[in-house]
Amino acid sequence: MADNGALLPLVLEDVSFVAGGRAVVDRVSATLEAGSRTVILGANGAGKSVLMRLCHGMLAPSSGRLRWHRTEAAGAPRRQAMVFQRAVLLRRSTVANVVLALRINGVPRRERQAVAMQALARVGLGALADRPARVLSGGEQQRLALARAWALAPEVLFLDEPTANLDPGATREVETVIQAIHEAGTKIVLITHNLGQARRLADEILYMDRGRLAERAPVERFFAQPATAEAAAFLQGELPWH
Repeated sequence: MADNGALLPLVLEDVSFVAGGRAVVDRVSATLEAGSRTVILGANGAGKSVLMRLCHGMLAPSSGRLRWHRTEAAGAPRRQAMVFQRAVLLRRSTVANVVLALRINGVPRRERQAVAMQALARVGLGALADRPARVLSGGEQQRLALARAWALAPEVLFLDEPTANLDPGATREVETVIQAIHEAGTKIVLITHNLGQARRLADEILYMDRGRLAERAPVERFFAQPATAEAAAFLQGELPWH
């Protein structure tokens, strides 16, 4: 049960998003609860990223509605965060990227440097605090993006393919950070095309097919016994033409 001040659960009621005359997200209904790690799977064009942007508030639904348990107050620090496939970093030092996020979210000036350094240490970047953020490796940049989000102690963290451009070693480092954020109490909602990653990081799977939520299941059941032909074909690598 969520406490009175909690954002979660997030309830989606017949949510659709239409672009170019096509329903990119088509009448999706679901409830995202606190605690469990939710992974969204589906072929390219299934509507995964648009669904996530609707949940995060970056897009408004064409129809239906999204309802948080407790609405974020206008002007207050955000209690949800999002990390994208490519980290969006400013032309300043690694630590300054985190400090700026803290400033924007109203953290007192006297606390920002210490909080930022603690966040960098948690993702293994403490020694690189003064390095320009844009010269970090791809994996380091993604860990910086995660540190910047984690420093704000969000209740929900949306992740849109955060390891899509990384090698296996960097991917594992990012996965370790994601798991640590989950263990610290943040709800994880993750999009990935990496089925091994989904097995490692998911508690439940939401499977999208042509804009619809075709299946929702605990991770073990989804991989062992998918309930829909579309999901079974996807797991076999038989991607449909959309």
